[in-house]
Amino acid sequence: MEQQVLSLLAETQSKAEIRRKQAELHLKQLYPNEEPESFAAFPISLCAIGAHRAIPSDLRQAALLLLKKLVVEAWSASLDEFKGELLIGDAIKAQLRDALLGIATADDEDRKIKSAASYVVSKIASADFPDQWPTLLPTLLHIIPTGTQSQVHGALKVLADLVEEGLSEDQFFGVAGDLIKVVYDTAVDGSKKLTIRALAVSIFRACFDILEMVKESHRVAVKSFADEALNAWAPFFNDVLKQPLPASPPEEEETKDGGSEEEWRGLIALKLQVVKTLMKIRSVFPTLLSPQSPVLFTTTWHELSLLQQPYHQMYIKDERQSRLEDADGLPYTLDFLVLEELDFMQSCLRAPPVRKQLEAELHTQHGTQGPHWLVEVMKLAVAYAQITVEEEGLWDIDVNVFLSEETNVTANYTPRTACGDLVIKLGEWLKITAAESLLQYTGTVVSTAQSWKEKEAVLYLFNQLLNDFHDVNHTVSDDLASGFAEYIRYAIQQGDTFLRARGYLVAGSLLKTSGEILHQWGASLMEQCLNAVASDGSEVVQVACIRSLQDYLQALPQNMKQPMQGAIIAAISHFFSTQDPNELLDSDELMVTLIETLRDTIALDSRTCISPESGALNLLFTVASKAPNNFQLTMLVNETFEDIATDVAGLGAEAFASLCAAVLPSLTGAFDVGNMTGENALTTLAADLLVILSQHGLEPLPQGFIAAVMPKLEHLLLTSTDGELLRPATEAVKNMLVHDPQQVFGWHDHNGKSGLEICLMIIDRLLQQGIDDSAAAEVGGLAAELVEKAGSERLGPYLLQLLRAVTIRLGSAEQAAFIQSLILVFARLSLVNAKDVVDFLAQVEIGGENGLHVVMAKWLENSVNFAGYDEIRQNVIALSKLYSLEDPRLAETMVKGDLIIPQSDRIITRSRARQNPVQYTTVPAPLKIMKVLIEELSSASGNSFSFDAAAAIAAEEEAAENSDDGEWEDVPGVLDLGLLGTKQSLMSPVGGFGDGTASILSTRQRDDETQAYLIEFFRDVSSRNVGAFGDIYAALTPDEQQKLSVVGG
Repeated sequence: MEQQVLSLLAETQSKAEIRRKQAELHLKQLYPNEEPESFAAFPISLCAIGAHRAIPSDLRQAALLLLKKLVVEAWSASLDEFKGELLIGDAIKAQLRDALLGIATADDEDRKIKSAASYVVSKIASADFPDQWPTLLPTLLHIIPTGTQSQVHGALKVLADLVEEGLSEDQFFGVAGDLIKVVYDTAVDGSKKLTIRALAVSIFRACFDILEMVKESHRVAVKSFADEALNAWAPFFNDVLKQPLPASPPEEEETKDGGSEEEWRGLIALKLQVVKTLMKIRSVFPTLLSPQSPVLFTTTWHELSLLQQPYHQMYIKDERQSRLEDADGLPYTLDFLVLEELDFMQSCLRAPPVRKQLEAELHTQHGTQGPHWLVEVMKLAVAYAQITVEEEGLWDIDVNVFLSEETNVTANYTPRTACGDLVIKLGEWLKITAAESLLQYTGTVVSTAQSWKEKEAVLYLFNQLLNDFHDVNHTVSDDLASGFAEYIRYAIQQGDTFLRARGYLVAGSLLKTSGEILHQWGASLMEQCLNAVASDGSEVVQVACIRSLQDYLQALPQNMKQPMQGAIIAAISHFFSTQDPNELLDSDELMVTLIETLRDTIALDSRTCISPESGALNLLFTVASKAPNNFQLTMLVNETFEDIATDVAGLGAEAFASLCAAVLPSLTGAFDVGNMTGENALTTLAADLLVILSQHGLEPLPQGFIAAVMPKLEHLLLTSTDGELLRPATEAVKNMLVHDPQQVFGWHDHNGKSGLEICLMIIDRLLQQGIDDSAAAEVGGLAAELVEKAGSERLGPYLLQLLRAVTIRLGSAEQAAFIQSLILVFARLSLVNAKDVVDFLAQVEIGGENGLHVVMAKWLENSVNFAGYDEIRQNVIALSKLYSLEDPRLAETMVKGDLIIPQSDRIITRSRARQNPVQYTTVPAPLKIMKVLIEELSSASGNSFSFDAAAAIAAEEEAAENSDDGEWEDVPGVLDLGLLGTKQSLMSPVGGFGDGTASILSTRQRDDETQAYLIEFFRDVSSRNVGAFGDIYAALTPDEQQKLSVVGG
C-alpha cells in the first residue's frame, strides 16, 4: 500500500485540478473502514513515507499532515475533532507513537518534517499521555540534556507542543520541577545553538499559561512555585538582555547559516523570547517582577539605545525584510525585538519602584543644566517613531493605508505605534511635564536634524499625546500651545510630503486641547487647509487636510467656522470629483473620512441642506452610493441624514417640504439604479434613508410624497426576497401610514389599485411562509397601523382575512422581532376592544388547533422579550385588559408556565441536556398574564437585573479600590476587553442578549408611566378580586409574591 499512497500523495501536488481532486478522493476512500486491523496498513504507510529520507520533503510532509488529520478524527474520542469511529487498534497505535517520536527527534532531519511529526505527536499525546504513553515525557527529558543539537531541537519541539496542547494542569504539576530544570539547563548552555536556547525559553514562558489557569484556585502554592522558578531564571534573563548583538550582516547574507549571520538571528530570537517571557510573568504575577523592575527598565533602555543605529540603517534608510519567523515560529528580525522591548519598557513604567526612582531623579534634575531622563526617553521614542521606507512606500501608493494608521483602525502594531503608546503612558503619568519635555526636544530636532523623518516623528508623538489629552479632557497651557504652533507653521511650509501632512494633522489636535489663544490662528490655518485640499500636489497631504478639518470644526467657535461651511463642502466635492470611481470601490478609509468630514460640516447648520444652491445632500448621497456595501459608511450616512431630518423637521412644514423636494429625486433615482444594476446594497441604503425621512415626517406629509415613493416601494415589496431590503421598505410604508393615511389611501398605482389595496397585498405577501421571519419582521407594525388607520368600515371583510393571516403566520414564527410585531397587531386591537379580539381568535382554527391558544401561547411566552418603550407599554395595557375580561375561554387556555428545575447536583453536560430537555409547567392563561405583568412591574422600576451579580461586581470593585499592596498593576479603571463578562456586556444589545437573557450591565431604564399603571392595576384587581385574584395570588411563586408587595394593596 505504501507505493499506492505515495503515488496518490504525488497526485495531490498536481497543478491539474481534476487529477488533484481525484487523488484526494482516493485517499479519503482508503480509511473509512470500520475494521481496525484491516485498516492498519494505511496509517503505517503514511508514517513510513514521513520517515523515508529518500522521498521528497513535500511528499513526506504531506503524508504526516494527512496522518495528523487521521489521528484527530479517528484516534480517540477525547479529541475535539473526533468523528465517532475508532479506526486504529492499540498495537498500531503503539507502533505509530514510537515511529513518530523517532522522526520528531531524529538527528540531522529536515526541520519542517520534524515540525510536522511533532505536531502529530502532540495530538496523540493530548489523548494518550500519560496513561497509554507513560514513557513520552521521560524520553524527552532524557534526550534534551544528552542528545545532539538536532535531536535536542526535535525533542524541544515535541515538548513545546506537549506543554501548549497536551498537558493537563495535574500532569504539569506532576513533572513541573524536572521539566523546568531541563529547559533551564538548555537555555543557559552556551554550547547549544542560540535558536535552541530560545526555544527552551519559549517553553518556560508557556508554563506560565498553565500557571495562569490555576493561580486563583491554588494562589499560594502557584505563586511560591513561580517565585522559586523566577529566582533561578532572573540572572540568566539579565545576562541575555545585556549581551550585545554582533554587527548587522548585509541583507544578502542575513539568512545564511553559520558565522555572525546565524549568531545575529539567534541572539535576536533569544532576546525576544526573554522579553516575551518577562512580559508574560508581569501579566500573571506582577509582584514577582516588581523588585527587579528598575534594573530591567534600565537594561532595556540601554539595549534600545544601542539598537538605534542598526534599526535606523535597516528600516529607516533601507528596506530590509521585517516581521520574519523561522520554521519553529520564533521571530528573529530586529524590528520584532525593538517592538517587544519598547512594549516592555512601557510596561516597566507602571511599576511602583520604577516610578519612584524616576520621580526622584526628575525632582533632583529640576533646574539643572542639560536634558533630564524624560527628554532622553523622548529622544529614544523619536528615533524609533520615524517612518520606515516600507511605510513610506505603502502610504505614497495608497492613502487608505495612511488613513488607517492615522485613525488607529489598523491591526498593524509597529515600533512607531509602540512609541506613541510609550509617550501616551508618560503623559498619563506626568501630564504637562511630558508635553514640556517633548517640546524641549522638538526645538532641538527642528533646529539641528537634517532628516525630515525625525521632524515628522516628533510631531507624530506630540499628535498622539494631544489626542490622549483630549480623550481625558486635559488641556495644554498657552505657552506650550504657542511653542508647538511655531513648529507646526514650520512643518506645513516644508516640501516633504509627510512632514507637511503631519503639520496639518497635529494642528487640529492642538486646537482641540488649547484655549482661545490659538483660535485666530486656527481660522487662518483652516483656510490654508482648504487651499491645500484643492491645490496641494500630494494626495496624502490632501486627505490629511480633509481629516484634520474634523478637528478644526470641533475646536473653533461657531462664528469662525460657520462662514466656512460652503467652502468646505465645495472643497470636498472638488476632491471627490478628481477620484477614479474604480479605485473608490477599494477606498474604504478614504470614503469614511470624506463622510465624517462632510457630516461635521453639515452639522454647522443643517438648514443649508434645503437651500437649492447647496450641494451637501447630493454630495453625501453620491459618496455613499460608491460604497453601499461598506457597513461603517452607510451607518455614518444614516446617522448624518437622521440629524438633518430631525433639525429640519423642527423648523416646520415648509422646511420639511423643501428637504423632501431636495432628497426624493436622489432616493427614487437610487431605487431605479439599484433595480437596473441588481445592486441590492444601494437600494437598501435608499430604503434606509427613506425610513428616516418618513419617520421624521410632519402630519400631513408634503403633497406628492406618496406618489413619488410608493411606486418604488410597491415594486420592491411585491417582488424582492431580500430581507435587508424588505424590512426598511415595510417600515417606510408604515411610517407613511402613521403620518398621512389619507394621502396613502387616496393614491392609486398605474393599474388603478388604491393605496389601501396595495398595503393589503404587501401584508399578504410578507405573511406567506416563503418569506422568512427576519425579512418580514416589520409586517406586524404595518398591519397594526393599517387596521388602526383604515378601520373596520374601510377594510370590510378584509379585516378578518388579515387577522386570520396574522394568526396563521404567528403559529410558525420563530424570530423574536417578528413574533413581537405580529403580537402587537392583537395587542393594539385589545387596547380598543379586548373582547372582540378573544371572540375572533376563539373562532379561528389553525391546523386543528384553536386560534386563541396559538396566539396566547406565543404572546405570553415572548412578552418578557419585547423591545421598545411604546411597544412594551402597549403590551402591558393589552394584557391587563385581557385579564380583566374574566373570560372563561382564557381561563381554559393552558400555556407554558415556569421552568422545572431538575432536582440533581450533577453537572449538566451537552449529552445529558439532550437526553433531558428543558421542561416547563402548564398554567392557565390568566395566571401566566399575571406572572408576565409582575415581571414587567419589576422591569419598569429598573430592577430587572440580578442583584447577586451586581453585588458581586460591587464587591470586586471595592476590593480593588482598597488594595494597596504595591503590586505592579495597570492603571485602575481600564476596561479589560479580555474578560468574558466585558465581552458579553459589550456585545449584548441594550436591555439584554438576543436570546432574551438580561445583561447585568445593560438593564432597562425606569418607566414611571408603565410602573404607575401596573400598580393601579394590581391594586384594583386585588381589591375587587378580579379574575379570582386571590386564587391567582396563591399560585404565584414566593418571589413573585414578594415583587407584588411593593404595590401595597
